[in-house]
Amino acid sequence: MSDVNKTIQKWHASFKKGTDFDSWGQLVEAIDEYQILARQLQKEVQSANSSDFTEEQKKTLAKIATCLEMRSASLQVCIGVLIRNVLTYNKEFPFDVQPVPLRKIFAPGEEENLELEEEEDATAGAGSTEAFPPRAPGTLLPRLPSEPGMTLLTIRIEKIGLKDAGQCIDPYMTISVKDVNGVDLNPVQDTPVATRKEDTYIHFSVDVEVQRHVEKLPKGAAIFFEFKHYKPKKRFTSTKCFAFMEMDEIKPGPIVIELYKKPTDFKRKKLQLLTKKPLYLHLHQTLHKDS
Repeated sequence: MSDVNKTIQKWHASFKKGTDFDSWGQLVEAIDEYQILARQLQKEVQSANSSDFTEEQKKTLAKIATCLEMRSASLQVCIGVLIRNVLTYNKEFPFDVQPVPLRKIFAPGEEENLELEEEEDATAGAGSTEAFPPRAPGTLLPRLPSEPGMTLLTIRIEKIGLKDAGQCIDPYMTISVKDVNGVDLNPVQDTPVATRKEDTYIHFSVDVEVQRHVEKLPKGAAIFFEFKHYKPKKRFTSTKCFAFMEMDEIKPGPIVIELYKKPTDFKRKKLQLLTKKPLYLHLHQTLHKDS
């Protein structure tokens, strides 16, 4: 392999490392990788002795370095400036970002203790068909770039069956990928609020892009789906139930998975079915492989 090809492969590996940090929320590490790569590209562009790249190729490298610097700057400067000047900042926000719905944050177990104080009777209203008003768009992420020989997974959340579906307010799903010890492997994502409810079903009809190639998911990992809804009497968003899909269940086509009682057991040690009724989470999987 020529020296120039080795250099390009090294740059690509550095960029991949940076984007991985970026997608995992490790912003300091992402900034470091982006800045290191930008400096390497700039050095190559400014080198008078380099004959590895044509002038046009150097222009392209310079533009890539600028993009890396802009991404790095956006991570470390933009948000910091806005925070420091939040009392005096009166311009439009520089990006098209919708606010995330306000949610009360609880210590571990606190939400479950509050739930035990009051079990609401939610049978009234079941069977009605109702559209939800537009809400915040969730925090779903785009599909990762494809890689040769690697598989990406899109999970379409079709609907969830609940006996009190008609009474759930602002329902949405939180999707996470955990290892066997319950540690996050990917960024956690929230769907937008469900599109409609009908009889004993809440319909989502939304695609979730798993933020890691299937081949890179470790043995024992699982994809979790936590169903959440707002409880006005308690004034907080509650986890009603959860479901999960293990690695041997990843295959193209529809899948129906069981619902379990909260609190969410990411280690899958003490699982209790939510109900004996035939009510499940309905999903559809699509695999994308770059050959």
